[in-house]
Amino acid sequence: MTDPQQPSHGKLDPARLWSGGAATAVVAALIAVVGILLCRSVLDVPVLSPKGEGVWGDARTVTFALVAGGIALAATALMQLLSVTTPQFPTFFTWIMVLLTAIAVVIPLSLPVGWDAKLATAGINLVIGIAITSILQSVARSAYRRAPHPPSSEPGSTGVPGMPPPWQST
Repeated sequence: MTDPQQPSHGKLDPARLWSGGAATAVVAALIAVVGILLCRSVLDVPVLSPKGEGVWGDARTVTFALVAGGIALAATALMQLLSVTTPQFPTFFTWIMVLLTAIAVVIPLSLPVGWDAKLATAGINLVIGIAITSILQSVARSAYRRAPHPPSSEPGSTGVPGMPPPWQST
């Protein structure tokens, strides 16, 4: 008999999901740092703080990277929440993340600063949002565990209708 509290279709393995979420947070933080370095040192475009702060920037660069990592962890929590509460949770996760990424891109474009800084910041935010969304989708696929099929009453059955046991040749 199956437990009515357990979904019959499967669930995410929390340990695999969160280990992937932590790795995603590191990737997101590093994308922020690389984006800032690229914009400041190669493109000579100010991001977050004036160019006078140096290529590495100041505490705001670290803050930007930490926030990117924090967003990845929040997205991991969202994935886990949706997986236990929502049918077709990957679809809803994707839409929520796409819309949040769009907000993160539009906000810098509305600031009263130069267009170079607006576009650089929006571009970094876009790459971070795409990375978090796509990596966590992949992590969720690998962390998904199908529920075992109930055993069949036939001796030697795999429990899957129409499928012979693995030791029988067809």
